[in-house]
Amino acid sequence: MPDVVDVDVVVIGTGFSGIYALHKLRDGLGLNVQSFEEADGVGGTWYWNTYPGARSDTEVNAYCYLTDKELFEEWKWSERYPRQKEILAYLNHCTDRWDLRRSIQFSTRIESTRFNEETGRWEIETNKGQKFTAQFVIEGVGLLSSTNYPDFPGQSTFAGQIYHTARWPKEKVDVTGKRVGVIGTGSSGTQVIVEMGKEAQELFVFQRTPQYCVPANHGPLDPEKMKRILDDFEGYRESVLRSITSFGFEESPVPAMSVSAEERERVFEDSWRQGNGFRFMFASFSDIGVDPEANKAATDFLKKKMAETIKDKKTLETLTPKDLWAKRPLCNDGYFETFNKDHVHLVDVKADPIAAITEKGIRLESGAEYELDVIVLATGFDAVSGMYLKIDQTGRKGITLQQKWEERPRTAYGMMSAGFPNMFMVYGPMGPFTNQPPVHEWQVDWMADAIQYVRDNGLQTIEPTEEFEEEWMQTCDDIAYQTLFMKVNSWINGSNVVGKPVTNYFYMGGMGAYNDVVGGAKEAGYPGFRTGGALSHSA
Repeated sequence: MPDVVDVDVVVIGTGFSGIYALHKLRDGLGLNVQSFEEADGVGGTWYWNTYPGARSDTEVNAYCYLTDKELFEEWKWSERYPRQKEILAYLNHCTDRWDLRRSIQFSTRIESTRFNEETGRWEIETNKGQKFTAQFVIEGVGLLSSTNYPDFPGQSTFAGQIYHTARWPKEKVDVTGKRVGVIGTGSSGTQVIVEMGKEAQELFVFQRTPQYCVPANHGPLDPEKMKRILDDFEGYRESVLRSITSFGFEESPVPAMSVSAEERERVFEDSWRQGNGFRFMFASFSDIGVDPEANKAATDFLKKKMAETIKDKKTLETLTPKDLWAKRPLCNDGYFETFNKDHVHLVDVKADPIAAITEKGIRLESGAEYELDVIVLATGFDAVSGMYLKIDQTGRKGITLQQKWEERPRTAYGMMSAGFPNMFMVYGPMGPFTNQPPVHEWQVDWMADAIQYVRDNGLQTIEPTEEFEEEWMQTCDDIAYQTLFMKVNSWINGSNVVGKPVTNYFYMGGMGAYNDVVGGAKEAGYPGFRTGGALSHSA
């Protein structure tokens, strides 16, 4: 191998977005593409997240690629919400179907990317000391990939085993007959708690923030539903990309308070029966995420269901949220039922925080200590921006991405950042708040069009102007602060990670609106973007 390898495009990551990006640019555009993956296999989040209970909480008819009808028809999913192994098998199948492995270098981490202003190319260095240059870089590093790994006092002294849900061992972890403590009750936490509740001798759940949770109503895939999709595949795909959330269900246009209390109850009951947290939030009524009164109607219903399920009054009180329902909507079968089991104990660490992890287990500030054999850290991710900032990235004038994003991440369209030409981010900060795989495809297609535009016109670079980037940021903020999601602490606004800027990280206008606003950029000549050092069109 030469000292420096020159390619057209470097792709970082092989999750849903990275796999499709490699396929689209190499096979669709005929470019010389080199892909890099830190793991020793494809899958991204679904490679690493192998904890018990790990599965999609999006119905699989929308949690897959939608640009290839033959692929959609040939792969036979077994469940509405497939488990991790099945999703990973699907991504491996796609990788082999498109013969992508020959263009992927596994077990390789990108250490740095640096834009050379003289050559107009990116210089990339791996953890193995390899050097590459590329005209374009596409970063498919994942929205939920950068592990939020806490460091409690005394953590290294624990005599048992400590596991993080996002870095679970490949071999089976047997907790039969063991005392298990789970810290965290987000999406991963609720899933692992249900599974650990079936196996552990004793399970202690250390909860800081209670969660609303809707049943998933898992079950086999409905063949009639899949047939209807295939009968109008393009129409279905268009409907997914023209919807608000891209989850593949019909969203409600009806405000909650526009109907009678009896009708609201009926609609909520029907949504509860169908299952899925996003469906309950967006398909029951149109304004649960924006109107406090509608939100309260929904949470009153959810609290009633909790009261019908949870037997112990003190446990019910501790498990019942006191704030708005404005986090990522969770769904899971059997979560609240798990706390009815005699060997499952709920520990309120908001009232009595964790002081330390000791040799024997977990000690709270009150001095109470819980002896454990296994500790599970279900503490989630440094979401949205975390993985980009783990790479040493330098753009124009020697400014690093870490410096530019010190106060908050700044992008245009959630796909490019001013001062970092030809560097694309799939589902980067200030991108749409939606289901991901179909939007990954849409964004990669947009990037491919931009790359083709640059090459067809003999240009060197493309990047947003600072002024246009600021306009996009303001647009995103204007929309986000009209929603309730900015009023509740969660990874959606960065408040789950100590020291991270607490701010808006999304375009919350919906995928349909995003499609309208962003999709016409090519036909308009990329307004607000510089090409080859000059404005291609007025911002």
